[in-house]
Amino acid sequence: MKKITSLPALMMHGLLAVVFVSLFTGSSAKAAERNQIEAFLEVTGFDVALDSIALSASSAPDMLGLEPGEFGASWGRLSQQVFDTDVMHDLALQILTETLDEDALQHAAEFYASDLGQRLVAVENASHLVEEDDVIQTAGRRIISDLVREGSERLVTLKRMGAAIDAAGTGVKAVQQIQLRFLMAARDAGVVELDLDEEGLRALMKEQEGDMRLALQSSALAGSAYTYQSFTDDELLDYVEALEEPLMQTVYELLNAVQYEITANRFELLASRLLELGNGQDI
Repeated sequence: MKKITSLPALMMHGLLAVVFVSLFTGSSAKAAERNQIEAFLEVTGFDVALDSIALSASSAPDMLGLEPGEFGASWGRLSQQVFDTDVMHDLALQILTETLDEDALQHAAEFYASDLGQRLVAVENASHLVEEDDVIQTAGRRIISDLVREGSERLVTLKRMGAAIDAAGTGVKAVQQIQLRFLMAARDAGVVELDLDEEGLRALMKEQEGDMRLALQSSALAGSAYTYQSFTDDELLDYVEALEEPLMQTVYELLNAVQYEITANRFELLASRLLELGNGQDI
């Protein structure tokens, strides 16, 4: 059993990293049908964002203070089983058919089906599936440095984009909740021993909140700078203004919540199954 005495920061992969954890509850006045949701996921690229959740499995050993190699060869097989893309896709469909309003769906789908929207989806999909996130971050920070040096208005637009994606400013809470749920599940499964109880972990996370918020904002800004570098300033501004519209805000709140509820759900399952790796991969 591994004893945890500190809490490493969890940086989730993908452009939708800043998200809500709590799901919308209750039925929409006019919920969309399942086939509409399927088409919506494809046209918006959210299906690829869901698939990219599997890449976040690599952060699990970090949260336990371990290296993936310490789990042995079985680690890859277990993480693939838990982060099965078909399962995650089905979970998203179940949630969205109950919660996504048809008017909001159509509003977002119309934008992303446009020429600009499809070009945006193409680069976002490509970015979601880059496993080496350091490559994106390094290149993105270089672009940001150039924009600062030039005094470019593009930097303002990129910051507006980050604010529009996380309008309520709850991204940090989302990441913290995933950490907490994973560590609690690992403790309950007998995988780790924690020096702190749940209340203590929450207090520790509160202390780290400021640093994590800055790290998330910096990561999102660099990621956006890299991902959208092929778009003109006017095109980028059009995108940000579309993101700031009330119906699009509603859609993003829900999609972000779905993505991170599924992430937390998968991390909890992963924690509960870590002991299956056997004595040969004793942690």
